[in-house]
Amino acid sequence: MKNLFVKFTFLLMMIAVCPLTSSAESKSLPRTLKKEFKAKKKELKKGGWEIYGSDRTADVVLMNHYQKINELGPDAVIIMGTATSPIKRVLRIQAQTDAGLRYAQQASSDIQGRAIRDDQNFEEDPSQSYSHFCSIYETKVQQEIKGELKESYSIIRTIKGNVNGQRGDVYEMQTYYFVDPQGASKARIRALEAAAKESEAAQKYAEKVSEYIKEGFDYEQ
Repeated sequence: MKNLFVKFTFLLMMIAVCPLTSSAESKSLPRTLKKEFKAKKKELKKGGWEIYGSDRTADVVLMNHYQKINELGPDAVIIMGTATSPIKRVLRIQAQTDAGLRYAQQASSDIQGRAIRDDQNFEEDPSQSYSHFCSIYETKVQQEIKGELKESYSIIRTIKGNVNGQRGDVYEMQTYYFVDPQGASKARIRALEAAAKESEAAQKYAEKVSEYIKEGFDYEQ
């Protein structure tokens, strides 16, 4: 009976301390991240979002996310993937696929934009060989970046949508991933090497494109 009382008292203490801990941790964030943290909390509440796949509160999950951003500093690369389905178990896979596609599209757009900026002949290529290469490269990046996506957190809500041709409830998910810049750079190099086997343009422009890839790019959601 005494042990039960001690456990119950400890549980009450933990419940009382947790909110204070979250509040104290938020004060340790830089002003800009603190502002983002508070805005995201309001966004989740207003949008009817709930944390998915964790028994921790939204406060704790979001705080861990923004502390990670603070630790990584300028190296922090975050990608969001979205998914919608009446079947909850497929959402995470769909969100990861979407995140990989977003990253790959930006990576392809980046090397295409840099090539045009550095050499106007790229823009006037009548054979469209470079554009074709970029398309292949995008597909390869999507395949390679998958292993570099480290999930930070997922949120879920129920919305109205099409279910078997009828109006009904479907699940909507957003998943946020961290991407290691070095791992992502290696993934893009692997994608270039794979694309080079399928495109003469890749072999022709390999050295220049490799420079773009190694320099990296600023991913924007």
